[in-house]
Amino acid sequence: MNAMTRRIVIGTAAVSLALGLAACGKAGDDDKGSDKSSSKSSSAKSIGLLLPENATTRYEKFDRPLITKKIGELCPDCSVEYANAAADPAKQAQQVSTMIAKGVKVLIVDAQDSKGIKSSIQSAKDKGIKIVAYDRLAEGPIDAYVSYDNEKIGELQGQALLDAMGAKATPSANVVMIDGDPGDPNAAMFKEGAHKILDGKVKIAYEQSGLWKGDIANQKMTAAIQLIGKDKIAGVYSANDGMAGGVATALKGAGINPPLTGQDAELDGLQRILAGTQTATIYKAYQPEADAAAEIAVDLLQGKDFKSVADTTAKQLTGTEVPAKLLPATSVTVANIKDTVVKDGLYTAAQICTADYAAKCTAAGIS
Repeated sequence: MNAMTRRIVIGTAAVSLALGLAACGKAGDDDKGSDKSSSKSSSAKSIGLLLPENATTRYEKFDRPLITKKIGELCPDCSVEYANAAADPAKQAQQVSTMIAKGVKVLIVDAQDSKGIKSSIQSAKDKGIKIVAYDRLAEGPIDAYVSYDNEKIGELQGQALLDAMGAKATPSANVVMIDGDPGDPNAAMFKEGAHKILDGKVKIAYEQSGLWKGDIANQKMTAAIQLIGKDKIAGVYSANDGMAGGVATALKGAGINPPLTGQDAELDGLQRILAGTQTATIYKAYQPEADAAAEIAVDLLQGKDFKSVADTTAKQLTGTEVPAKLLPATSVTVANIKDTVVKDGLYTAAQICTADYAAKCTAAGIS
């Protein structure tokens, strides 16, 4: 074999090996891989985790690693199969099918479309898979549900807005409401809770869904400003911080700064609170929610009683009551950032107090 032939053979072998390795890596792309690899032989201790989207910071930064870590602590030889739907219900339905094919025994699912996922949940249940609905109450035969008291969260948001409006909170004061995605049952509960507090105390002059997207919320807020008039808007309810960012941009563009709510205690939301362009957010401590979901999932996997964790019930749209763990949330303003998210380690003072916000942090006692 001459030198040129040897180089061709070696090069071809290298390309073949690289393609083979790439193919192995691509096998997990649809579900972004597993946090701990598993095979059919080890599927008896396999737990699936499906999260709805990655536009909201919490899912990849907090929920996924916290749930995976807790499962590992409770069941060191368990594997976790993970997938994110990227806000696509059809993709999540396919991911459920993939989890069934992989042989997971328990599935933790935060539904992108809580009604639409019902048939997929039924298919998993038909295969004997235990289902834990996470954060959003999915329809279908689920075994347990872990979330927050979502109507209460809406009440906290509404009250934070009224508090910030102060004397301007009158029955004729125009308030804009940018609600969450109607496909998310939590959004309906946030909305219901907020209306319980706001109705009769202020005038809801404009209300639309922002679909949990900042750019959509920006468009809706811009439309509201044009419809109502910038000088006639007394307050804005935004169902979460991601949308509040888009709302704040629209308000700034119009040269106004009415009180503005949010939710999820996202880093940029906290920084807007410090800067005075957002009034409040809702802090939902992610670790207790993640830990409860992991504990219930492992108990279901091991055939143990999980009712000590799921100590209450929640009602699906069909009226079916499901064992549930509902956690409390906290309203956060500039006055208690230090005693909530910083104290709990959600973010460090250094992460929040970058150069642009250092003076504001000093004024708020955050260091």
